[in-house]
Amino acid sequence: MSKQTKQFSLSNIVRKAVVGLGIAVASATTFSVSAADFSGERVEWIIPFKEGGGSDTWARFYAPMLSQHLPGEPPVVVKNVPGGGSTKGANQFQRRAKKNGLNVLGTSGSTQFPYLLGDKRVRYEYKDWTPVLASPTGGVFYVSKDLGVNSAADLLKLRDADLKYASQGATSLDLVPLLALDILDIPVQAVFGMKGRGAGRLAFERGEVNVDYQTSSAFLKKVTPLVDEGKAIPIMTWGVLDANGELQRDPTFPDLPHFAEVYEMLNGKKPEGTEFNVWKSFFVAGFAAQKGIFLPKGTSQDVIDAWTAAVAETVASEEFKSRSPQILGMYPQAVGENAVKAFNAALDISDADREWVRNWLTTKYNVSF
Repeated sequence: MSKQTKQFSLSNIVRKAVVGLGIAVASATTFSVSAADFSGERVEWIIPFKEGGGSDTWARFYAPMLSQHLPGEPPVVVKNVPGGGSTKGANQFQRRAKKNGLNVLGTSGSTQFPYLLGDKRVRYEYKDWTPVLASPTGGVFYVSKDLGVNSAADLLKLRDADLKYASQGATSLDLVPLLALDILDIPVQAVFGMKGRGAGRLAFERGEVNVDYQTSSAFLKKVTPLVDEGKAIPIMTWGVLDANGELQRDPTFPDLPHFAEVYEMLNGKKPEGTEFNVWKSFFVAGFAAQKGIFLPKGTSQDVIDAWTAAVAETVASEEFKSRSPQILGMYPQAVGENAVKAFNAALDISDADREWVRNWLTTKYNVSF
């Protein structure tokens, strides 16, 4: 096993995470006891993606712990409703969700992007919903061993390679890797039609595509074995933002350079200009508050309080602290009002950035708005 492969083993990731564990930011927050009671009921949690992807992995990790902390301990059942780049499930939630606390929605950046872009498939309104959890994440870009690339320093070799990437759609979270590769001047053929990042990973495993990206949760659980087998070569992460809004290395994958580092490595200067500013805006929207749990419009305050308390207790629990590093990575979870603030920031984009990226999507991928 190579040195590079070893550094991505789950045991090493867990060991690094435990040393500096700072995930349960909600542990010091106190929430009032709610009158809501879900005894004898069942919670349906809609995930608008196919089984096996990052959002599905995230939800199935959280679901049993949320059940333990919700009043009455109702089973929390994940229901996958893929389609339309996640707009199908989100639209269904907007139309049908009951406001009694038994229907919740989990969204991803792939749900936020069509909303931000004014996609014609969107029939949902984020402003109608109440977030109780904002779950940031990272992302890892990796390539097939067959490309002969061993690190980010070798990426220039890919400028003349036949690269294929399995995508949910150009307006999904895949916008981040597609725009990143465009900025790096690495041509890639996007194969559209995937129902989730899990489907994209399977296409990579079958050899139908040779480059891929997964969010941290899916990478840790599903791609790490491919790395251990030497079939996948991790190249870079998208990074994380520091307090000054600057990109830093992802704490879950500290040995990998982030996107801006790779750009500077290949071009001898830091990235700047409209393209990079737009990429950064969508990186924030897609990763800083990448996944969230939402209650529908009209939900009563006692139900909101019950869910907020359950999420806070889950994030503060010993089970979460011990299991989350190898499932979610090392990212602080925002609960209650902090979740509201996170999504307010993530869903804010300038008109100029929106116009530029819409033009880019139309020109590059024939997207019609």
